[in-house]
Amino acid sequence: MEINESLSTEIKDAPNWFQSSISENPRQEILSHQLGNIKYQAWDRKDAENIIVLIHGTGAHKKWWDPIAPLLNKNYTIFAPDLPGMGESDHRKEYNFESFSEALIGILHQEKAINTNQKIFLVGHSLGGHVAGFMASEMPEMFHGLVMIDSPLRPPTYDYNKHQSTGPLRKIKYYQDKESIIERFRLMPPQDCKNRWFLRYIAEHSIIKNEKGWRWRFDDSLFATLRRLHNYEFKFKCPALFIAGGKSLLLESKIMKYIREAFKDSMTVEVIEDAAHHVPLDSPLELVSLINTYLQEWKEKK
Repeated sequence: MEINESLSTEIKDAPNWFQSSISENPRQEILSHQLGNIKYQAWDRKDAENIIVLIHGTGAHKKWWDPIAPLLNKNYTIFAPDLPGMGESDHRKEYNFESFSEALIGILHQEKAINTNQKIFLVGHSLGGHVAGFMASEMPEMFHGLVMIDSPLRPPTYDYNKHQSTGPLRKIKYYQDKESIIERFRLMPPQDCKNRWFLRYIAEHSIIKNEKGWRWRFDDSLFATLRRLHNYEFKFKCPALFIAGGKSLLLESKIMKYIREAFKDSMTVEVIEDAAHHVPLDSPLELVSLINTYLQEWKEKK
């Protein structure tokens, strides 16, 4: 990663583990697809026994996982994609959970990770958790563990026609210089984050320059065109973990009550009290510890 002077100042304030993680250079790959190419990166681990797929949230990108992936269990090869319409992946005319899932399955096929002795585990944040849950529900024999991070799960009867999006519905605005757009970087839903070095890092990878100036990478039509999971019920056969941010604006008491009751027999719930919705940014080490702990428990139960 190219680090400019401003970024270097903020990185100097980051802990050593963060600097060490982002210094790794995961393998960069492209999945060619007729609807638009998909970019992804891979952390190859020697003699890895299993696989983890890290799935980012709405409007985010694969680089959100750069500080976290190197800290996950070394027995796992790790893949982190840019979902269609986000990061460096191509924009499309429409977006839905079926096409997101197809893109991730395509990556696993390209990496020859399917129908092997390796077990595949899904970890998703926010929208990424919904995608992971959808894939685990639709293809139960393919996946061996699921981690959903602050993904608001609602009853199948929830009316998404009345749902209010937390994403920016405004058209993309262009900025004439890099610092101006970096200063406008905000988390959605709005929240404070004390780890400014983490924010700066993901902001650097959230922008692109073209002939009109600097803009956000994501497709601004995504928030209005994404087809939600109407009348859909998640059903997990594999071990599942739900990690909630104790201060999350998206997990009101009604939603948490539903999650605890509806999935009491199929999913464990853990709460990181000091984190808001963006758990990977707020409490990265606590998040890694939980994921590694449960991966080990699931492995021992097998």
